[in-house]
Amino acid sequence: MTTEKATAASIARADYPRPQFMRKAWSCLNGEWEFQFDDACIGEEEKWYSTERLTAFSRKIQVPFAFQSPLSGIGDPSFHDIVWYRRSFEVPADWKGKRIVLHFGAVDYSAKVWVNGNLVATHEGGHTPFQADITSALADNDNWVVVRAEDFSRDVSLPRGKQYWKEQSASIFYTRTTGIWQSVWLEPVSRVHLSRIRLTPDIDRNEIRVRAFLEGLRSSEELTLEVSVTYQGKLVAEDRYGIRQNEAMRTIGLNDFFEHGMGRLWSPEHPHLYDIHLRLLRGEESLDEVVSYFGMRKVSIEGGKLCLNNHPYFQRLVLDQGYFPDGVLTPPSDEAIQKDIELAKALGFNGVRKHQKTEDPRFLYWCDRMGLLVWSEAANAYAYSESYVRRFTREWQEIIERDYNHPCIVTWVPLNESWGVPNVQVDERQQQHGLAMVHLTKSLDGSRPVVYNDGWEHMTTDLLTIHDYESRQEVLEARYASVESVTGSMPSNRRLFVGGAAYEGQPILVSEFGGIAFKKSEWEGWGYSGAENEEEFLQKLEAVVRPMFDSPVVQGYCYTQLTDVEQEINGLLTYDRQPKAPLEAIRRIMEGRR
Repeated sequence: MTTEKATAASIARADYPRPQFMRKAWSCLNGEWEFQFDDACIGEEEKWYSTERLTAFSRKIQVPFAFQSPLSGIGDPSFHDIVWYRRSFEVPADWKGKRIVLHFGAVDYSAKVWVNGNLVATHEGGHTPFQADITSALADNDNWVVVRAEDFSRDVSLPRGKQYWKEQSASIFYTRTTGIWQSVWLEPVSRVHLSRIRLTPDIDRNEIRVRAFLEGLRSSEELTLEVSVTYQGKLVAEDRYGIRQNEAMRTIGLNDFFEHGMGRLWSPEHPHLYDIHLRLLRGEESLDEVVSYFGMRKVSIEGGKLCLNNHPYFQRLVLDQGYFPDGVLTPPSDEAIQKDIELAKALGFNGVRKHQKTEDPRFLYWCDRMGLLVWSEAANAYAYSESYVRRFTREWQEIIERDYNHPCIVTWVPLNESWGVPNVQVDERQQQHGLAMVHLTKSLDGSRPVVYNDGWEHMTTDLLTIHDYESRQEVLEARYASVESVTGSMPSNRRLFVGGAAYEGQPILVSEFGGIAFKKSEWEGWGYSGAENEEEFLQKLEAVVRPMFDSPVVQGYCYTQLTDVEQEINGLLTYDRQPKAPLEAIRRIMEGRR
């Protein structure tokens, strides 16, 4: 085994864009790119991607910020559905002999990529990564990468989340994101290399299941994979085994139970992580080295109780939409990500429901490391169509594949409030689509609960989740006094179950509530109820939160919301992350302390 091993923490501090699957050698392509609107849709016809037509684009943009955001250097929220990017790049000399891979964290919504005039990649899906082996397209000098991104601003069947289909933000809908909005980078690999890994912890057996996927392996080759696992810098397990196929699975026992006991388990209170180092060998030649990490963590439902690490666990979540005044969907820095997590924890929450956004992997990395539960929710469409089903199903699979290893993720939420399936109450096709998403998710990951349709109109679901913006304490107390009163209610005048489905003993969580609007910044806007001053704000907060703790049946909540977002001013924090009341006063309420 190699004697000097990087760790997940040491590499991620350099802002490596993919902290769950890291290599030492990489080159960041973020920064200034040439940029051009293509409102007339003439770029491809005129071959703007060609090296023979290198007339400079008329604008500059700071990648990875979308042109709608101030940090992009443009800050134009109007409709421009087709945009082009271009920049030159160099391949480091010491990468000679390697395959060169170009990575995109996310491009909204569809993308075409050329290198030196050669089409190297196409991708559809605004929230998931893609890559291309560009080795054969490289020149000895003066390499150029060109990206054409196309969004569909007015298409309500597009999985878009909170991005509004009108030019100006309004109500609960916000500024759009078009084009590149996550990191772009280069990476050298050998012809045969690791393409991804799946890490599945089993705390009951004290084992980690490692499933390694290879790219470029030929049928006649025999390789070796070395795996070592460390905890707090100390080796706890190692293994070495032969690889003859593009996919290999190994279960590794962790020999540290008597030393670390239950204290080694991951939780928001104790976010302990193991580092895992993988080295792919041909004989003694090292072909690839990857560093990752995992948490020994279990999410389960036992006797109707939602459990973390085999113990009932009350989830105190806050709705987090992941918008920033200067970056829109793109965090302005790693420090901004950490600040949001620190504030959520300081306010008394042990988790977030990422709402209508698949978050940047670095957010999930910091939740893993700092200790914050995450409900992973897709960005939904608003209208149902066959095109929507095709688009959404593929992108959701890519989301699960990308984020499977993160211990912070404890629930999958493919659908929210019947968005994309607005007629699910009576339309059997839409009901079956929801069921298909539940079963598809479970076919890819059996280790986490799956919510059918967060908020209401459920069918097969692991959790009964309810959205309820009632502001009167006495009404909430009566509604959540028993299972019968819960299942007989219709918050927002919506049925909790449809299609003949009925309550079957699932854990009950109020996964949206509150939404108290309290203006404490220059933004004008609205919320679900209102307060005129800090004292009234805290009183109304107590009135909606107290019934969640007093209920004998509610096993968790998600308060709306962490921050104001543009004109929606029902955050506990302003849009620029300033508390609307003392942190400790809010924390006392959110933790149920009297």
